[in-house]
Amino acid sequence: MSTTQKKELDVVCVGAAIVDIPLQPVSKNIFDCESYPLEQISMTIGGDAINEATIISRLGHKAGLMSMVGRDAVGQFILEHCQKNGINTDGMKVRDGIDTSINVGLVTSDGERTFVSNRNGSLWKETIDDIDLDLVGRGRILSYGSFFNNPRLDNAALVQIFRKAKEAGMTICADMIKPRLGETFDDMKDALGYVDYFFPNFDEAQLMTGEQDLDKVAEKILSYGVGHVVIKIGKQGVCIKGLDGTDMVVPAMKGITALDTIGAGDNFAAGFITGLLEGKSIKECGEYGNVTASLAIQSIGATTGVKNRAMWDAQLEAYKKQYASA
Repeated sequence: MSTTQKKELDVVCVGAAIVDIPLQPVSKNIFDCESYPLEQISMTIGGDAINEATIISRLGHKAGLMSMVGRDAVGQFILEHCQKNGINTDGMKVRDGIDTSINVGLVTSDGERTFVSNRNGSLWKETIDDIDLDLVGRGRILSYGSFFNNPRLDNAALVQIFRKAKEAGMTICADMIKPRLGETFDDMKDALGYVDYFFPNFDEAQLMTGEQDLDKVAEKILSYGVGHVVIKIGKQGVCIKGLDGTDMVVPAMKGITALDTIGAGDNFAAGFITGLLEGKSIKECGEYGNVTASLAIQSIGATTGVKNRAMWDAQLEAYKKQYASA
């Protein structure tokens, strides 16, 4: 696809589309009980790419999803969610003989979580063959959900996807999770060199770089050719550093109590990307991300916090008032 072709979408989200079953609140003595009653147990949409696509769509932009699900009830649940939220599914692959991945999230009272996942589900089976490379370049931005989340989308596969995106003139954003199979940044160095905005959290970034100091962590990541590294530093907000000399901390929203942190990073990415789409400065993009994450962590489930643009706009206004004198 040439860079002169009209873009059908604003963002193409590549990665995971699964179902989460968050159990909240649980404590470490859950296995000491014969029965552990909770107020609510429900299926919610999960997976980095579909989380981002959902929030970007609700914030008023056109998102397309490129992922793989099985031909089963869970996969159908995901496709129906996309339809309800206006997410383009031309790039979705439905495969026979595959179980759509389900993650059970054990969430503690302070919002922290552990996932129990199926190693034979679609998340682990998705490969480059499930990605229609001819559809990659349809957007202004390509967002890769998370390095290391889909183990079979390795460095070589991502280079193919990212090269197509760059040929189409797209900006590339990506998040990450801690490696499932012991991979390192060196294993992904070619793919990392294509990324314009990279969104690790501080713990992940420390683990992967072997550095403890925030500045050194950022410098190490930038050394792979990443354009800007946007490191999430919890209640402090985000630290943004770039090859262009960008160096700032964008503070988090004040007074937020986390109910569930599932999907917080995906919501941050969706907010940041929304800022890019709307031509905002990199500082404002960080603010957009922080505001979106602040809504996400106040609700159970990865996509239940941000319901529409109006509520998001109100939260942004409240955020701006907190720092009006700064």
